[in-house]
Amino acid sequence: MSLVENAKIKAKNSIKTIVFPEGDEKRTVQAAAILQKEGLVKPVLLGNKENIEKAAHDNGADISGIMIIDPELSPDTKKYAEEIYELRKAKGVTEEQALSLARDVMYYGIMMVKDGDADGLVSGAVHTTGDMLRPALQLIKTKPGIKVVSSSFLMEMPNKELGHDGLLVYSDCVVMPNPTAEELACIAVSAADTAKTLCGIEEPKVALLSFSTKGSAKHELVTKVQEAVKLAHEMAPGLCLDGEMQFDAALIPAIGESKAPGSPVAGHANVFVFPDLQAGNIGYKITERLGGAKAVAVLQGLAKPCNDLSRGCSVDDIVTTAVLTALQAQGA
Repeated sequence: MSLVENAKIKAKNSIKTIVFPEGDEKRTVQAAAILQKEGLVKPVLLGNKENIEKAAHDNGADISGIMIIDPELSPDTKKYAEEIYELRKAKGVTEEQALSLARDVMYYGIMMVKDGDADGLVSGAVHTTGDMLRPALQLIKTKPGIKVVSSSFLMEMPNKELGHDGLLVYSDCVVMPNPTAEELACIAVSAADTAKTLCGIEEPKVALLSFSTKGSAKHELVTKVQEAVKLAHEMAPGLCLDGEMQFDAALIPAIGESKAPGSPVAGHANVFVFPDLQAGNIGYKITERLGGAKAVAVLQGLAKPCNDLSRGCSVDDIVTTAVLTALQAQGA
């Protein structure tokens, strides 16, 4: 059974409410119709009701029974505005500005998640990552003990002998360009949590990657990863985590035993933490294009789940991301 098929079964076990700020976007209404019909999540579409219904009609999407909320008209907008003002007045936000923000579909959706009126949020078919992350960080903030939001790519390999029955988790490949040692440690702990929640990996084995394995090279970049390993152990003492190590030493048992004998992770890693965004982004694309992996991205580290899409996303991409967001909400 594939990662997505398994996720859909789990999503049906505890239906979560997922809000879509881009409610009148054609792929979004199509995805919402599928999610509703298959009983995967309870979708909520934000925006002008007439525009949403027209988008659904024009694209053959049956959205009957799906909740539509217009932040311009909603009775909750005033309540959200008051909360935004209290949270942001120290940053200079006025009551008038707070009301304007609450009428914005993205801020309204984020407030729904913050207040528990929705379990998670999915956007990005139109908006940028920053459009969503900015209010999410302002209002929802990060999980206790985690200082950064990052990403993980769930890599489903055709070779089931790799990782956890063919599943590998790559982090961070989207958000943090040049993380500090402390930020790398946070990314490692978040990625392990993602592996448990979304991939069913009960015991994540986390490798912090470098061009060096256990001191085989000396450089400040290596030192940063070594420091991140120490900090991650302090943050999560029970986590099976090791580094620094090269990718082959982390993945291949014989090489791991040769380069890092005695390591509980070397040769058996299923979670791979890249030292920076260049390495992570290049690494996942090589694995996808040359290794034949199926790649699905999620954000991690927020106190409540919000996920971003590519603006070139398909309807299936939106459905998959919504289902994974629901699983994150189940594991919250």
